[in-house]
Amino acid sequence: MSFIELAKNRFSCRKFDSRSVEQEKIDLILESARVAPTAVNKQPQRILVIDDKSIIEQLKECTKYTFDAPLCFVVCVNKDLAYNRGYDGKNSADIDGSIVTTHMMLQAQDSGLGTTWVMAFNPTKAKEILELPSELEPLAILPTGYPAEDVEISPLHAKSITVDEMVGYNRF
Repeated sequence: MSFIELAKNRFSCRKFDSRSVEQEKIDLILESARVAPTAVNKQPQRILVIDDKSIIEQLKECTKYTFDAPLCFVVCVNKDLAYNRGYDGKNSADIDGSIVTTHMMLQAQDSGLGTTWVMAFNPTKAKEILELPSELEPLAILPTGYPAEDVEISPLHAKSITVDEMVGYNRF
């Protein structure tokens, strides 16, 4: 499958079957995160793998969007480890973590798994539930698993702006 086909086929999976995800697939997803580009290769991402059903159940205290997935990745960043742009001090941690999360989603799709990027969560509650070290900020929760046979793709999935709306050459 070409990259563009992979990217087009990936969708936010909101219903999973009960199968566990094999360790080999988890390892591939984590490897895709490890090799993702980050500003000045600072690699401020830290990833928590949650396959304990009781902890996934506890996550429901900070978000309703776990979709009962058998596996969740929590992508965290350490802003102190990230690059700060010299011109204005902009910290790259959120951008770096977003690149990492995107790599993970695409590797999961290539492995026959579904994911949903969840940003709608209470980060303070997530830090408490997951007992995250103080220097880590949770950026995304990535429920992951095999899509249920009756999973429905959101009608918004196919809705995109046109290339002409998105792109300017030399000026907007």
